[in-house]
Amino acid sequence: MSNRTIAGTLLLFGATQFLIFLNIAQELYPGYSVSINAISDLGATCNSSGCVIVQPSSTIFNSSIFVLGLTILVAAYFLRASGKRLFCIFLGLAGIGAMGVGLFTETTGNLHVVVSFITFVFGGLAAITSFQLVKSSLRYFAIIMGVITLAALALFASGVYLGLGFGGMERMIAFPALFWGLAFAGSLISEKEEKVPKLSI
Repeated sequence: MSNRTIAGTLLLFGATQFLIFLNIAQELYPGYSVSINAISDLGATCNSSGCVIVQPSSTIFNSSIFVLGLTILVAAYFLRASGKRLFCIFLGLAGIGAMGVGLFTETTGNLHVVVSFITFVFGGLAAITSFQLVKSSLRYFAIIMGVITLAALALFASGVYLGLGFGGMERMIAFPALFWGLAFAGSLISEKEEKVPKLSI
């Protein structure tokens, strides 16, 4: 397989397993609300009263998002030969951030906020800059998904949730980047490698 195919396979696996285990973790968390609860509440739910860790949701979520981050980081490594250095840096940082979310739960306070912010910001920027690597109309989808992620992040940081609630608005940040990742992965996997013509003597 080419480096781009390997990267696409990693991204597809990482995003798919995360979406599956995210839903499993939500189902196993009593009273969890996608509108009220933050995504990271699945790893550890903290408020002014203290922190609560619900198992097995915590282990499932933290492990899954760490794997997501790891696959993203390794995919960025395999895409380095594309020559799109800025994109690879953005993608790699998004992967590091996601790994950090799995390692540093809400119990770590501001550290968790920082790694979450890194994941969202660079995930959105990676989506936007990926338009250079695809030739189809997917490039426009990538830009739109990236812009939605960053715009939703700005609104979220400003306390504007558009009636979706804290958790709902956070998903408007995360899901467009994830959907881009799935589409981008499919594009990399389905690419036809250019054949180098043989020289005739």
